[in-house]
Amino acid sequence: MSTRVGFIGIGNMGWPMAANIAKAGHDLAVYDLAVFDLNQDRVARFAAEHKSRAAASVGELAQNDFVITMLPTSQHVREALLSDESGAFAKSLRPGAIVIDMSSSDPVATRQLGPELARRGAILLDAPVSGAVPRAITGKLAIMIGGDDKSAIARAKPLLASMGDRLFETGPLGSGHAMKALNNYIAAAGYTAVVEALMIGEKFGLDQSVMVDVLNASTGRNFTTENMIKQQILSGQFATGFALGLMAKDVKIAADLGEAVRLDAPMSRLIRERWAAARERLGAARDTSEAMLAWRDSLPD
Repeated sequence: MSTRVGFIGIGNMGWPMAANIAKAGHDLAVYDLAVFDLNQDRVARFAAEHKSRAAASVGELAQNDFVITMLPTSQHVREALLSDESGAFAKSLRPGAIVIDMSSSDPVATRQLGPELARRGAILLDAPVSGAVPRAITGKLAIMIGGDDKSAIARAKPLLASMGDRLFETGPLGSGHAMKALNNYIAAAGYTAVVEALMIGEKFGLDQSVMVDVLNASTGRNFTTENMIKQQILSGQFATGFALGLMAKDVKIAADLGEAVRLDAPMSRLIRERWAAARERLGAARDTSEAMLAWRDSLPD
């Protein structure tokens, strides 16, 4: 069944996600932000390619049945929904509209945003994704759904199913964002352990390609050994499509969440420091797979 959908943020992930919404036959309007400067050319190109509507302002999206945000940070989401264009979106919200934040946002900030939208008659769900650009293109993302309104989740699932084939209800509002951050923390920790082992092994005289083969046949096997080392790092491709700065942000969210719930998790703090250092050395726009270059370059001779 076709529904009216507004989509804010057609970047590397947002573009293919929105494209799959259009392919599913929904009435789609798109709006893009580049550090809160309207990227009108990108909006027009998407609309032409995918037979959707190009919104000239964020306020135009407020009357849709669903509004999806796919933006870099919680702050970007908050500004788009409450502050941009003098709060045009919040002022124009249709009562009963469902806002779905699919960004990798801070779960604490999400729980703060929910009541603010509720006072304006809208329901907030968080539904971040995992699977990177290739699965975004094929519509096979894993989607983690948090929310306090079960009926809103049920209404949203058919729309979410146009973008992902594995939908998980994780609990109350903010739980999806918490799960996404914790997943990426685990991925970052695995990456960190693997590349440190490879650097140690190389210094000792081991061949890194052989090391990866051994790891993939042994208990050290993980996502990084199977999908990243040979394909992205040893090949020199460095093209996962996921920015280093975003991974550093997600790791920080996970470590900060540990502190917020008063759990002593020293590894999360160490991984947070390692990825922050890589971002500072290489820049936030570099590919996630390049983090080892920062750590390798920092080794003493």
